[in-house]
This record gives sequence, C-alpha cells and structure tokens, in this order.
Amino acid sequence: MESENLSLMQKFVRWMDPKLEKYRPPKPAPKPVKPQPYVPSSEEDLVGVLRRTPKEFLSDRQREIIAAAMQFPYVRAREIMIPRSDITFVSQDEVLGPLVLDKLYKSGYAHFPVVDARRHVIGLLHTEALNSLEIRETDVAKNFLDPNVYYVRADYSLEQVLAAFLRTNCYFFLVIDKTARLVGMLTYEMLTDYLLGGEIVDDFDRDNDRQAVAQR
Repeated sequence: MESENLSLMQKFVRWMDPKLEKYRPPKPAPKPVKPQPYVPSSEEDLVGVLRRTPKEFLSDRQREIIAAAMQFPYVRAREIMIPRSDITFVSQDEVLGPLVLDKLYKSGYAHFPVVDARRHVIGLLHTEALNSLEIRETDVAKNFLDPNVYYVRADYSLEQVLAAFLRTNCYFFLVIDKTARLVGMLTYEMLTDYLLGGEIVDDFDRDNDRQAVAQR
C-alpha cells in the first residue's frame, strides 16, 4: 500500500511540475568561468612557453636575456672568459713606445697583465689610464702599472663572479684554476654582455658632469 501511494504521489508531482513552471523565479544565469593562467610546472615547461610566445610580445633579444638569467647560476667563469692563449702580456721593462702601444690598442682589449722576469703577474696595465697620461718613448710598463690584481677561479659560477665584482669594486679579474695557475681573464663587460645578450652601447662619457647628465 505504501509503495502504491508513493507511486501515485510521484505521478502527481510529475503532472503538476509543468503547470507550476510559470510561478517559479527565473534561474540565475551561470557565472562565466574565468580561465586560469597556465603555470609552468618545470623549467622545461617555462622554456616551452617562451618559445611559443609570439615575437610581437617577446623579441629574440628578450628571449636571450631571459635564457641567460635562467642559466646564470649554472654557467662557470671558464665558459665566458678570455683564455690564457689570447691574453696579451706586457713585460715590466717593456718600453711603451708607439709600436707597443699600437699593439695593445689593436688587440681589442683594454687590460693587460704586466709580468716580471719570472713571468709572474705583478700588476695590470689599463689603456684607459694610458690615454690620460703623458708617456715618453723611454717610459717602461712598470711605471704605469696598477698593482691591484684580483682573481676568480675558473669553476666559479657567474653568481660568485658577480659577487666578487661587487665585493672588490674591481672590473677586471684574472682567472686561475685550483692549483693557482693562470688560465684566463674576465671583465665586468663580459659578464654584462652575457647577461644582457650583447654589448651595451652608450657613447655618453660625461657622467661626472651634473648639468650634462641632467640635460642629456
């Protein structure tokens, strides 16, 4: 009897339901589903996102900078340094005549290790400093060398190299291995070139002129 009553009730509800439809309040419109931003779950996923990003939003140079920044902790000094074989050494007794100065300028570098008779580095010669000095043809390198020499090790990460630059306020380092053997040299410009994907070009050279900086 109970099951029959239940069946009759169900039939009644089904019969009445359409007739009550016009008395019911309208159903609220479904809320639009806000798409969730894609969050890369790994470095590989992030690289994939960068590769798929159109160039009008992310240029090749910007991609290089992002990639360099991501690899910054893993790259070693040896990977971006000038190897020892490409370094131009200057003897402490070498006369800074026109031929020697021409050789230094044509090398393309601005810093040169000065060595003694035993080939030990005793200082550095900076062409920028030479430009502001009056050099006679009888002057020798040891009279113009900078005795402050700083070192980084070849297996330093670029983070460690940057820390050394900031710690010493020096912009030129000689690179050595674990046996203290000289294996290369590294400049602050090389570090920024790597990180920024190329040389920073700015011909302005009046940074000590307050008005010139304000008006440039």
